[in-house]
Amino acid sequence: MISFVKRKDVEEDKYNDCISNSLQSNVFGFSWYLDMVTDNWDVLVLNDYEAVMPLPFRRKAFIKYVYPPFWLIQLGIYSKQVEDENEFLIELFDNFNFVELRMNYMNSFSMFSVFQQEKRIQILPLNREYEVICTKYNRNRKRELKKAVSYDLNECWNDCPTVLINLFKENVGKRVKKISDKDYDKLLALMQVCIRKKIGELLTIYDKDNRIVSGAFFLKHKKRVTELVCSSDFKNRKNGANTFMNDRAIYKYSRNFDVFDFGGSSMKKIAAYYKSFGAIDEKYTQLYYNNLPKIVKFFKR
Repeated sequence: MISFVKRKDVEEDKYNDCISNSLQSNVFGFSWYLDMVTDNWDVLVLNDYEAVMPLPFRRKAFIKYVYPPFWLIQLGIYSKQVEDENEFLIELFDNFNFVELRMNYMNSFSMFSVFQQEKRIQILPLNREYEVICTKYNRNRKRELKKAVSYDLNECWNDCPTVLINLFKENVGKRVKKISDKDYDKLLALMQVCIRKKIGELLTIYDKDNRIVSGAFFLKHKKRVTELVCSSDFKNRKNGANTFMNDRAIYKYSRNFDVFDFGGSSMKKIAAYYKSFGAIDEKYTQLYYNNLPKIVKFFKR
């Protein structure tokens, strides 16, 4: 039986054990991670935490709805063995009239197809030596790496998190208007905790004048490393810095991980850039369900 459990009533040891040992395990599902990046969250629980589905939610005009928080790439259903995942959607749509949520790549559903959108991220298998992986870079990436050498770019691991956040704010952040100061505060706190837990690492790239030109924050979980946040200096893009940054991360993580997750995009231009490193698409489902009254639907757009 699936039960709706409020955050305050979650049995954390059982919940986190399910996340850690599930077939779909990732860092985003842990209670401490959700506490840091969501406004609120509850969870659907199968029996005695045999499977769980965490649900980030907000309230607006007395309406409680599920939303996709910043700094959280995928959630979905986590189970220790294959379950009938359709049952979770039945419970989800019974409890919420509006749902927008990214599932994880291992979730699949045979029902409610009208509320599902197929999305893609890009991943790079790391089951080969770096010297083999980099031969699969396309011509542009190889040219950019030569350019990075000519510009004397330098990699720096374990820089101060605020350095990357400021770079992100001044570049990517100006194009994504919905990111608030509160969201950036959450990101800073998250990065600090992940570094302390030794599951997060920061890579920044500097030019010969010691100006930051690119950077990214990576999350490590089991045999998968995920690029959570990245940015480059949009005014200084002729030096190959972003390619150099990704290459240095691939070089480092190829020794101990099986998958490099670019945290990519269904947007063709961004996906094409990641594929130029030899990455492939990984599909996942995004739920979008809107059963709000018509007048509320107007205000939700």
